[in-house]
Amino acid sequence: MGRDSRSGGRPGIRRPGSGSGSGGRPGFRRSGSDGLPGFRRRDHSVAPWIRTRLRTAPGAAVALALLVMATACLAAAFPRAVERYEDAGLRRAVVDATAPRTSLQVSAPQPGTYIPQSERESAVSPASMRKAYERVLNVVERPLAVDPAQSMYGVRNVNNLEAAETWLPMPSGLPAQMSLAAQSGLAEHSRMSAGRLPRAGDTVTAATREVEAAVTTETAKRLNIKVGSVIHVPGMQRDPLAVRITGIVAPRDPESAYWTTQPLLRTPSLIRPPTQGGEPETYWLGALLLPPDAAPVLLGTPGEPARYWLLTPDPVALTAHDLSRLGSAVASLESGPGLVKVRDSTDADTGVSTDLDEVLASYAQLRSGVRPLVSVAAFGTGAVAVVVLLMAGRLTADRRRAELALLRARGASLRGLTRRLVTETAVVALPAGALGLAGALLLVPYGRAPYAVGAALAVTLLACAALPLRALAAHRVVGVHGAREDLTSVRPSRRRTIAELTLLVLASAAVLALRSRGTSGTSDEALGSGASGDLGSSGDQLVAMAPVLIGVIAALVLVRLYPLPLRWLARPAGRMRGAIGHLSLARAGRTSVSTVLPLLALLTALTTAAFGGSVLAGVADARDRAAVLNLGADARVEAESALPATLPERVRSAPGVQEVTPLSIAYEAKPGAGVESVPLAGVDPEGYARLAARTGLGAFPAGELKASPAAPADGTSKPGADGSAKAPLPALASSAVADRYGTHPFSLRLSDGSDVTVRITLVRDLTPALPGTDFLIVDRAGLGTVAARPTTLLVTGDHVSGGALRKAVAAGTGADADPTARADVRLRSEERARYIDSPLQSGAERVYAAAVAAGSGYAVLALLLALVRAAPERAALLARLRTMGLTRSQGRRLLVLEALPQALLAAAGGILTGWAAVRLLAPGIDLTSIALATPGGAPPTGTAALHTDPASLFLPALTVLLLATGIAAGQAWWTGRRGSVRELRAGDSR
Repeated sequence: MGRDSRSGGRPGIRRPGSGSGSGGRPGFRRSGSDGLPGFRRRDHSVAPWIRTRLRTAPGAAVALALLVMATACLAAAFPRAVERYEDAGLRRAVVDATAPRTSLQVSAPQPGTYIPQSERESAVSPASMRKAYERVLNVVERPLAVDPAQSMYGVRNVNNLEAAETWLPMPSGLPAQMSLAAQSGLAEHSRMSAGRLPRAGDTVTAATREVEAAVTTETAKRLNIKVGSVIHVPGMQRDPLAVRITGIVAPRDPESAYWTTQPLLRTPSLIRPPTQGGEPETYWLGALLLPPDAAPVLLGTPGEPARYWLLTPDPVALTAHDLSRLGSAVASLESGPGLVKVRDSTDADTGVSTDLDEVLASYAQLRSGVRPLVSVAAFGTGAVAVVVLLMAGRLTADRRRAELALLRARGASLRGLTRRLVTETAVVALPAGALGLAGALLLVPYGRAPYAVGAALAVTLLACAALPLRALAAHRVVGVHGAREDLTSVRPSRRRTIAELTLLVLASAAVLALRSRGTSGTSDEALGSGASGDLGSSGDQLVAMAPVLIGVIAALVLVRLYPLPLRWLARPAGRMRGAIGHLSLARAGRTSVSTVLPLLALLTALTTAAFGGSVLAGVADARDRAAVLNLGADARVEAESALPATLPERVRSAPGVQEVTPLSIAYEAKPGAGVESVPLAGVDPEGYARLAARTGLGAFPAGELKASPAAPADGTSKPGADGSAKAPLPALASSAVADRYGTHPFSLRLSDGSDVTVRITLVRDLTPALPGTDFLIVDRAGLGTVAARPTTLLVTGDHVSGGALRKAVAAGTGADADPTARADVRLRSEERARYIDSPLQSGAERVYAAAVAAGSGYAVLALLLALVRAAPERAALLARLRTMGLTRSQGRRLLVLEALPQALLAAAGGILTGWAAVRLLAPGIDLTSIALATPGGAPPTGTAALHTDPASLFLPALTVLLLATGIAAGQAWWTGRRGSVRELRAGDSR
């Protein structure tokens, strides 16, 4: 007894009937001891360790398996979910940018005139163009992939050619012009509407006098072209070229890259050339689609024919993790080694142009604002999950403390004990981790597997190591009885103090870094290369861990301060009547020091939930605010001309509409004799003041905007009979307009030719009628009859129906009969949805919300683990106290009051820590990227800042408080229904 067994065998176990000098391993027969030499047999009288442990505590094994499986599933699903929405966001960005911007346009001039004509014609032949196309495809570097089905090549004239036919439409008397293109793939991307596809017939040269061509249905309709029509275009040193139309084709997919890369091939354009005054002139420009074999004929026209190869990227093959390599591949083709190879494959003067690099840079910038915020939630939830796994291992070690101490006292070595605990835990954790990984792969079937496998493996290894490491630390010294380990008796060690100070320094550094440089410290160059937002450096990881570190520091501080209020309250509670208050405080003060981990999990989860909830609330508020800034109300009805006088009443009767505010907006009001224009809105002061107050956009007193009764109806300042001038209209202006024109009266000339004199009396930064920084608001009653007619309606209501509102507006304006009389109807809900443009934004929000929810779930689990760990001890306490006369109601109060100090500590600490984290980190958090990104990369309306969300602060904390007290009350009720005999049996392990 008491010695360390270095053999690794089962300590303290003797085989029945074996002598002390056998020297064999326990559980095995020694070779030759029974006259049968050469083998050993296992003695089945001793049960295997792992099977015995699993049968002894099956519930604990199942609980550990479920915990590991859920954690491994979440850990493995997270990187795949992030990769899925990032890839979807990149592909959406490329698709929305349209083919003219994202296609790689490789172009080369016509072959030089110094080479023989036959070689020039051979250079533009389909065979030569096809070979060059294949060589260019081989130059494109991975991961940039080209979609062959949407890529094409051909020859077209750079300069448009005038058509001599007078039957072509000529709106201003100018002849129509034509663009000739011999492009590949016409048969695959179109279907015949009339006639047949053009053919080249015999060998076509630059001197060929007539060729065949096709036109699209839109070109034929607008230019009055029919099958059999002949269009003549000028020739160069030869007779005009006759182009006979043999077919009219309809695009199979008008929005495909084949037709959108060069929209003129599908749709003709009405061109307005620049003029020096006078009436503007226009002419039609269309495209004639020649067969590829007819390309040499373009060399005989003055249209400067050029060769081109249009390579369309395949969006399906684009991945966000290759963003940096994608940018490098595009840059290489535009002005790098790739361009040199392209020129070797085509022509020495070949150039490559594309806006794909700008699209990638725009996406990288959006991702750089989104990814760090998601990393904050990931680090927070990951920290809570790690704490819960450590708690599970520690609570299991505490529950089995007597058993492990006995094994050590009977001779078990630390190495052997640790190996057995690792094996025992691995038997449960490894299958559970594998199941969790399989569930993640099924739940998120997209993404790279190595990251998911690594995350699940890390969770499984941590679960396997938590119990052995805790047992190793607790049982280094052999001993049966230990000292008290409650909060009021145990003093922090020097190592713990040093560790806490280190965490404090790290948290301070993270907060300072986040406040100074924000969630993304990348440069513009990194954004351009697509390498932004990767959070690969330790500094970026430290910034993302700032909320977690703040929660950790707060937990450690509260654990140190926790005994003080208990000591202060114990004395007055001892002088009170009854023993419940004093006993509950004494029990709370003698809680095991293992409460550090539950408190750490709770505070970290509450801080992450408060921070994450504030982020999500800030995103929602920013979108609502931006929608209101753009529209000025819940809905906006606007037309270019005056609206019917009966429309406001018709709109007011629509479902969900509460109030309608008419506006008369003149966007081209010109102050004085200047050329600048200032948007002017005429309003009804009473209704407009209510609208401004309701929306929070520049509230003002209505009386200060009302026109003076002495002012004439047209707003002009004409002298009265006594020679005095009438008062000008009071105006509400933006700060920029007020700075330019001051408070002196000045005149405005409106688009209808009338003049109005205004004087700025109110200055506001925002107003509902007009977005932007330049506006003037006056009383509509002071404007002329024409200028006062409403052109815009601002509609307010709690639940405005878009369909009913549009129906009412269409009926009121007569748009059903006259489409030109239609008015534009926009709803705030639709405007708000416009900001959720990219799957990157919506996916990040979903992952963020899921991470916050998972962190909250782990916090509740930590609370349950802590309460379940103390359940047997509390049940025994209630049983003993009931034998002394404690009633059931007193028992419930005792357990509730015992759990209340820790729950109050966690709730109050969580609220304060969450509030401090938001206030400390808000200057470095910019939510604009995730909240207000708009299609096409347009500048967002306003900014989105992080602010404290009361619901995110108080609801999780109150949930923790209610759960702690509810579980304690439930345990007291359940224990009271059971008998006390089992709880009072001597020798039971608690």
